[in-house]
Amino acid sequence: MSFGETPITVIGNLTADPEIKFTTGGAALAKFTIAATPRVFDREANQWKDGNATFFRCAAWRQLAENAAESLTKGARVVAHGRIRQHDWKTDAGENRSMLVLEVDEIGASVRFTTVTINAKRPAQSTPAAGDDAWNTDASAGKPESDEPPF
Repeated sequence: MSFGETPITVIGNLTADPEIKFTTGGAALAKFTIAATPRVFDREANQWKDGNATFFRCAAWRQLAENAAESLTKGARVVAHGRIRQHDWKTDAGENRSMLVLEVDEIGASVRFTTVTINAKRPAQSTPAAGDDAWNTDASAGKPESDEPPF
């Protein structure tokens, strides 16, 4: 995230399965919409009901896009964190248009009303050899040179 950008976190439900596409350069892009619906108390009926939903168009890129498309489905309650971007363009008729999009940096399933199973995958390049990981507590991995953290 760049300096001056406003971070935003949205909690809501996916309105459809994420749609994944690939750019001509091969970068994955997942597009989806999150509906954030507040609960409001209706005093006349003496009960809670859904308020007016706000719909957030979202975009996720690269590995996050692929993981979101594989993991999330319509109706899933999610927590998404990112930043708002404005996209401007001209129509074929020459009219100016703009749209706000939540560019997602992190997204995950909410466990407030359900349970999920996590299948963790670590990218091959970030998996250190056992002897190279100063935080590894496996006795066979070798001991770090000191008991101090490596920072």
